[in-house]
Amino acid sequence: MNSDSDLQIAGDILEVPHLLQAPREHPSTVAEFVGLARSLAADRSQWEHLVQYDATTRWYHRLRTGPGYEVWLLSWVPGQGSGPHDHGPSSGVLTVLEGTLTEHTERGTRALRPGDERVFAPGYTHDVVNDALEPVVSLHVYFPGLTEMPMVPRSHLRAAAAPAACEARPLTA
Repeated sequence: MNSDSDLQIAGDILEVPHLLQAPREHPSTVAEFVGLARSLAADRSQWEHLVQYDATTRWYHRLRTGPGYEVWLLSWVPGQGSGPHDHGPSSGVLTVLEGTLTEHTERGTRALRPGDERVFAPGYTHDVVNDALEPVVSLHVYFPGLTEMPMVPRSHLRAAAAPAACEARPLTA
């Protein structure tokens, strides 16, 4: 019986540069969009100097665009919220960078803290609010780029979901 591991037999793949795929200039899969959000979140120099706070409305700034996607930076002062909405035909990744947001969905309420992320498919309905005492900064990746954000009745989030509505929907890139 051979006790050598695959690594010992094949060698370290990182030592064979011609076998590595070149990094993509633009993401194209859900995993790559999550990776983009994580890398931007981790590199404060990409976004920290841009953040502003507006007491009258949520502040937002388009941080990056690429073929079929957009990245937005948002700030939320205490009490600001999105209102119940979905994202039309767009899928997305929401990542909290600073502070705590509260997300309300038909399944319940959850606190989103720095580093927390939500990945969602088209038709995902939620209401996001800063109900804490400190400002919040969040990063949003939409693919395709956000073209609509239909508001929905608040009662939609409180309604009990039918079993079929609870099934996970596949994300598309």
